Amino acid sequence: MGQQYSHPQPGKKLQVIGAGLPRTGTTSFGRALEILLDGPVYHGGTQVTLGPEVEIKSWIKVLSCYPPKSEAEHRQNLELIRQRTDGFSAITDSPGCSMVAELMTLYPDAKVVCTTRDVDSWVKSMAVVASASTKWFLRIVLLPVPSMRHFNDYIEGLREQWINIYGEAEPATAQIYQRHYNWLKDNVPADRLVMLDVKDGWEPLCRALELPIPEGIEFPRINDSKAIEEFSKQQIMRGLKRWCLILSTLGAVGFALLRR
Repeated sequence: MGQQYSHPQPGKKLQVIGAGLPRTGTTSFGRALEILLDGPVYHGGTQVTLGPEVEIKSWIKVLSCYPPKSEAEHRQNLELIRQRTDGFSAITDSPGCSMVAELMTLYPDAKVVCTTRDVDSWVKSMAVVASASTKWFLRIVLLPVPSMRHFNDYIEGLREQWINIYGEAEPATAQIYQRHYNWLKDNVPADRLVMLDVKDGWEPLCRALELPIPEGIEFPRINDSKAIEEFSKQQIMRGLKRWCLILSTLGAVGFALLRR
């Protein structure tokens, strides 16, 4: 979150499925993959909030049919996910990290790399994110802001998905964390699954992807918490400014009509 929107590049194919939960270094991981794979990375949090409305609307539609109740819904979800990820070298963060099965179907040759973190610090970090994204006034404040006007529906879709998969959503718990990693170990072939702590730098990631360590380039260390806080403030200010413009315009029109 807080990084720039990434545009797809024709001909690029997904090589890495980022299966790590949010707040496990997914932004740093995504930047590292951009360097290694020389292509755009689909960081879910960034794409849905900074991209055109088709991004967030597509994922809301996928989440509204999760889990799919018919073969038709399953095919629809696969097609929507393919549309969003086509032209990217990798995907990280939500909602992709909880749709690993679908992504493995679409990209059977892609590695599944799961970023990890100390579970207690993850729980605390997720509590901060939840506080920033579930404020009661956001739906009203963000209504005039493109893409972000759908943010509450997107968050609710993610919440329902987590309940379906993990049996609970918020507050994030150690049980959710463990259930996610247990699912990966039970459902992803061992030769396709890589567990990675971004604190370990280039060596384990490059070894897993069979790529050389970039010379003279430090492993990215992005402060995602600060970026999320700044992003949240920026979007609220965007919404308030647009409401001021809307209300002042309506006021001017109303005043003009009264003077007739």
